[in-house]
Amino acid sequence: MLSVEKQIQLDSEIEQFIALTALILVHPKFKEMRQFIQHGTIDCLDHSISVAFHSYIIAKKLRLDYQSVARGALLHDFFLYDWHHPRASEGLHGFTHARKALENAEKYFTLSNTEREIILKHMWPLNPSLPRKREALVVIFVDKWISLKETLRIRESIAYAYIINQINSFIYLPVDFSNT
Repeated sequence: MLSVEKQIQLDSEIEQFIALTALILVHPKFKEMRQFIQHGTIDCLDHSISVAFHSYIIAKKLRLDYQSVARGALLHDFFLYDWHHPRASEGLHGFTHARKALENAEKYFTLSNTEREIILKHMWPLNPSLPRKREALVVIFVDKWISLKETLRIRESIAYAYIINQINSFIYLPVDFSNT
């Protein structure tokens, strides 16, 4: 169980995270990530939320561009296909999905250069091009850490479940996109 103090602090961080990323979180195309398993039983949507929120917290502590970190990390696996079924024409998923995620992200969202680099280089060292921005390095390492935990099915903390549930409850609020 979370202490009251910890829950208040977490709620504040979650609110700030949602405020910075709301246009992505509620977008219908982004929600399609729910259809695809990423690691173990975790879908791409929850994986991306976890990577984004943890990266956001670290970027804030390091005084980096935490908004770009949160947005870029949410979109780092925005490839929108089931990578467990090989697609010969696309090449190996580990080497190609970052470019596909960037293509999709650019179709639906306006991205900063930092967000582009985060998405494109998150698979380093499989992507041999070294990231130039510290924000990209944060996402690279958090993605590896979260992916390992998901693959090995390491039990998550109560705080982790709380974060995912709070952000997911925001994602599914009704939104009218007819005027956009």
